[in-house]
Amino acid sequence: MHLHPVMRYNPDKHHRRSIRLKGYDYSSPGGYFLTLCTHERKCLFGEIQNGRMILSDWGAIVAEEWKKSAQIRQEIELDVWVVMPNHFHGIVFITDVGVSGDSSQHPHRTDKKGIMPLMKPKSISSLMAGFKSATTKRINQLRNASVTPVWQRNYHDRIIRDEAALQTIRQYVRNNPQQWQIDQMHPENPSK
Repeated sequence: MHLHPVMRYNPDKHHRRSIRLKGYDYSSPGGYFLTLCTHERKCLFGEIQNGRMILSDWGAIVAEEWKKSAQIRQEIELDVWVVMPNHFHGIVFITDVGVSGDSSQHPHRTDKKGIMPLMKPKSISSLMAGFKSATTKRINQLRNASVTPVWQRNYHDRIIRDEAALQTIRQYVRNNPQQWQIDQMHPENPSK
């Protein structure tokens, strides 16, 4: 029997590339378009019937936790959003500059081992981490699978820079269920 050696984290070898806009303060007031995909893009959250999303129990949890996000986090406002079979889209606004604080206060905070930078409180990354954690915990309790991944490791964001972009993204989110058959995240889409 051949055993593989345990690989330890080495910051010189193991680079986790960020897909965030370099140098941008994601706790800044403004609009953000967020997309989260399920682990391995499995259709966990329901199905599309006649252009409408029919939520599974797990999809209902995603919807409930998204709504709770605005109650828990005073600095955000939710705009349009949709739970899809294997992903989630939402527009969120960070509204209170005074709440987010000065980005220079803790520029190099790390975890206890000094390895990874900690998330800035009241930021998009903090929102996403809390949302993903809450949904994963509840879904895994329901399916009796405590360590099974629900989401892909990261998420996609787009900073909404003007009213025209906001209107275009709102329309895309609203129409996403009707466009499911041609969506690039559809499991049978030949272009993926």
